[in-house]
Amino acid sequence: MLKIKVNNYFFKSIILFFLSFNLLSETTGQPGELFAVKVDLDSSDETIGFIKIDNNFYKLVPLAFSKQGEYVEFNDSRIFIQSKNFGESRITITNNALVNLSDQDRERTIKESAIIKKALETYSKEIIPKFNFISPVQGIISSRYGKKRFINESPRSPHLALDIAAPEGTKVLAPEDGKIILIGNFFYSGNFIVIDHGQGLISSYSHLSSVSVSEGDLLMRGEKIGEVGSTGRVTGPHLHWTVYYEKVRINPESLLKDNYLDTLLEIDKNII
Repeated sequence: MLKIKVNNYFFKSIILFFLSFNLLSETTGQPGELFAVKVDLDSSDETIGFIKIDNNFYKLVPLAFSKQGEYVEFNDSRIFIQSKNFGESRITITNNALVNLSDQDRERTIKESAIIKKALETYSKEIIPKFNFISPVQGIISSRYGKKRFINESPRSPHLALDIAAPEGTKVLAPEDGKIILIGNFFYSGNFIVIDHGQGLISSYSHLSSVSVSEGDLLMRGEKIGEVGSTGRVTGPHLHWTVYYEKVRINPESLLKDNYLDTLLEIDKNII
């Protein structure tokens, strides 16, 4: 009789688990994208970090590249991040000191990584992102988001940014309103700028030949922030443009779509 009771309890637990599991609305999304989830909020709730459209509130959930083949959950929504082949990028760097770092350079990169990480933890409530991006530079896309990277035939971390090749000295513009929160000259990134667009939306710009702004500057979309260059670890002049949402690197190219936010909010209707 004891055995029967244990089994009944076990099976009841399993059934309750699957019942609660199935109450979640399931959808699918692409790695590196944002996914809009409609939420129930009223004027008495904290609305920072949510997008309001036509009296409806939405939470934008970043779908991390590293979570392909997995689910992310927010409230009653369960989003499956599809796996995707983004292709490969193979780079040859002849300067061995830029590939096999000395102890001194390695220590430098560790310190610089900590500085950048701290900047990416910025969360400004007073700046409201508009998600109305323009391209920061006119040029040719030389490497897209998500590509597997090989440097001198050795596999490296994936390319979670957008590279735009342009002649040295080409203007680099702020793609969206924001505030300059970091400027530096770093081993990998060269002359480097980070812009806070508000509420977890942050962008960075690497390999600049010159910088036209100062930390703390408030920017309007389209203002010049610097010029394309080849500083840091590069093979030629280009802009390495990275966008983060809540510290997750997302695909910058997606943000350039016409009426991006309107299109994004339509995804909420595609419930499986």
